[in-house]
Amino acid sequence: MKRLSIYKLLSINFYWVGLSFMWNSIHPIILPAVLLYLVPSRMKNTYLGLLTFAGLILAMVIQPISGAASDIWRSRWGRRRPLAVFGTAVDLLFLGLLAWSGNLLVVIIGYIGLQIASNIAHGPMQGLLPDLVPEDQMGSASGMKNFMDMAGLIIASLAAGNLLSPDDRYPTTIMLVVIGVLIVSSLITFITTRELPTNHPEKEFSRIPIRFALKLDVKNNPDFFWLVGSRFIFLVGVYGVQTFAQYYIRDVMQASNPVQATGNVMAALAVALVIFSILGGLLTDRLGSRKVLLWASIFTSVGCLLLMAADSIPVLVGFASIVGAGIGLYLTSNWALASRLAPKEQAGKFLGLTNLATAGASAISKLGGIPIDYINNAFPGKFYGYSWLFLISAVFSMASLVVLAKVKEKRAES
Repeated sequence: MKRLSIYKLLSINFYWVGLSFMWNSIHPIILPAVLLYLVPSRMKNTYLGLLTFAGLILAMVIQPISGAASDIWRSRWGRRRPLAVFGTAVDLLFLGLLAWSGNLLVVIIGYIGLQIASNIAHGPMQGLLPDLVPEDQMGSASGMKNFMDMAGLIIASLAAGNLLSPDDRYPTTIMLVVIGVLIVSSLITFITTRELPTNHPEKEFSRIPIRFALKLDVKNNPDFFWLVGSRFIFLVGVYGVQTFAQYYIRDVMQASNPVQATGNVMAALAVALVIFSILGGLLTDRLGSRKVLLWASIFTSVGCLLLMAADSIPVLVGFASIVGAGIGLYLTSNWALASRLAPKEQAGKFLGLTNLATAGASAISKLGGIPIDYINNAFPGKFYGYSWLFLISAVFSMASLVVLAKVKEKRAES
């Protein structure tokens, strides 16, 4: 396979800027702020957790199915982009619904619909790297993907934090910006990426039945599924910190503008993520994924423990940057290893299965809102629920290494 230029790696991965911008505006900034007007204050963590849990369970199911469908998709435009274009177009409908949402039911419909549509597109898009990128560039390409993810996170943190006031009941302005960014980033990837046509009847993959596409071959790919398990454990902790950050800053830090402060903290975390995701790609190509993942877990665990001692926003920003460095190393190295371990002819399905870890971990972490509210209400004014959250996150980061020890860095036979 021919080596790709930096321009080509950028264009293949540009889609992730829009997707990251969308979800990193909605989850930590927009949704928590909007729900404050729609649910009882004492139960805000619970409502936020249960709503996002339901959406992410759907994501966990839909994404691998959509990825598997793209593996056998027949089209003159290739196998990945048709479903991705459809899902992204439907995204715009539900984003518009959320932009003018005025009651809890509309928010629920808009959010759940967006999860379904977005993951129809997400599954196929993950197959582009193993389809188009040479083996010896996989670490760098994964670093580029995470760079795009983090660029979206930084822009979202700053834009949403400044375009959404704590007094805004309707997130219309920021949601219109989200729609614009998603359209531009998607068009760049869809137009500049070239796939081989898959509508030729003589092509073998065009005749694979859907029941085969959905079959999970765990026996012949044990390392891949151990890696998925390790990813799940790691992400359970870090997603919990992101989800409830705005309510922590509101309750514990007593920030005058919690929305803007949350955006600034998320931006600092994302800057560290960008730097270390790029570094992680280079280190992965040189040292291998396992060594990088070890240091990633240590960084993340230490940062989460330090969050328990934060007593001001500047200190919180510093500790969040340590967490961001660990996550950046982890995501790049983990994705590079997943791309190497996934069988090439079923890359869409297998990399879609990583969402069992990604969305699954995110979904489980949202249920943390229930014990957070329970502990906080049991000890009024102490907010011990957030300390519990940071401690659990540190423990899970290190526990992921136990499962990672079972993973070997080699691709399974097809």
